[in-house]
Amino acid sequence: MSEAHGDEFAADASADFFAAVRRLLPSYQAEEIKCIGDAVMVRVPEAGRAVDLAVHLVGELGASHGALALRVGLHSGPAVERDGDWYGAAVNLAARVAAAADRGEVLMTEARHLSASSMVSQFRVQHRAAQRFKNVIGRVSLYAIVLAAQPGASSLPIDPVCRMAVDPSVSTERRTYGGDELHFCSTTCALVFDRHPGRYPPVASGGP
Repeated sequence: MSEAHGDEFAADASADFFAAVRRLLPSYQAEEIKCIGDAVMVRVPEAGRAVDLAVHLVGELGASHGALALRVGLHSGPAVERDGDWYGAAVNLAARVAAAADRGEVLMTEARHLSASSMVSQFRVQHRAAQRFKNVIGRVSLYAIVLAAQPGASSLPIDPVCRMAVDPSVSTERRTYGGDELHFCSTTCALVFDRHPGRYPPVASGGP
């Protein structure tokens, strides 16, 4: 996004996202811990509310024209609080799971899946193969809610240049390349693509 639209545009997009998240947190009894780059760390005491918040974030905030490629990682476990920040193995694993999530996906550990089973059961869930994560002992079983696969959820195409969601009814910039129809958020991204089309492979909508 920075390369396509400039640093200020990217910074504003992240700031708008953080502001939208903050507006939602009180409704879910959630607490913002900190922002790290373009990510936000949130603590939600009740597991079902955490899943509900994650679904709302990805399924609604991430499904509008110009939205960032949102993804969420969830884990449940003990942690230690110091001066408003939280530490521990559970925090580290949550960060690893978030990094492993695909666009449009809520990825969770088995611990979170079990603790929020009543809420999770409302969605189609994919059981993923257990993975190994850096500095985590043993393999971790993962479960994914892929929002674009849910009935009624949006699965907008992704601009291959800046990786933002594109509503075809808003943007008229599109190209056909390698048999794929590509949509662009703006003329700027379309022109960048035209100069070097091989650099920008199509991005699947809504995860795998």
